[in-house]
Amino acid sequence: MDHTFVSAFVLLLLVLDPFGSLPIFISVFKGVAPERRTRVAIREVLIAFGVLLAFMFMGEGFLRVMHLSERSLEVAGGVILMIIAIRMIFATGGDIYASDEAKEPLIFPLAVPLLAGPSAMVTVLLLASRQPERVMEWVGALTLAMLVCGAVMLLAEHIRRWIGTQMVNAIEKLMGLVLTAIATEMVLAGLKRYFFDPS
Repeated sequence: MDHTFVSAFVLLLLVLDPFGSLPIFISVFKGVAPERRTRVAIREVLIAFGVLLAFMFMGEGFLRVMHLSERSLEVAGGVILMIIAIRMIFATGGDIYASDEAKEPLIFPLAVPLLAGPSAMVTVLLLASRQPERVMEWVGALTLAMLVCGAVMLLAEHIRRWIGTQMVNAIEKLMGLVLTAIATEMVLAGLKRYFFDPS
């Protein structure tokens, strides 16, 4: 399954799921002093961006060292995305990444695993391994997606008040449905390449 810049950006945005993470952003930032929230949000986004960028550029080397094929990675990535999508669709809420209110988050839980989680790592690795000649486009798509995540993180409380909790939940489920279709396409593409293009 080949991607364009726009489709890669949309895929990364769906995987990072900033709107679905609104309740988690709000919960974690309760323990952060208001004057430090901007600095903390920028720091966590930059850490997540660095982690995903490392996975993107080390993708081919990682596949060679682990003796993995692109086909197996594509199927595995599709399965992981499917699990994430199902969780998004059937989530009932809850602050699963809530932190101690007396502590300021550092790396965990915002940067890793909320933003730079397994599904995002697999996605960027797959993008780079499938079309390495377009890696700068994937860097651009990742940068844009992370900027959106940072903006949503900073404006989380305002967004929730503006559109309401029910709308936030509806957006998450809609994004989950779209991600389900993308995950299915990835699995089918990987299986097709395995059975009909084994070289």
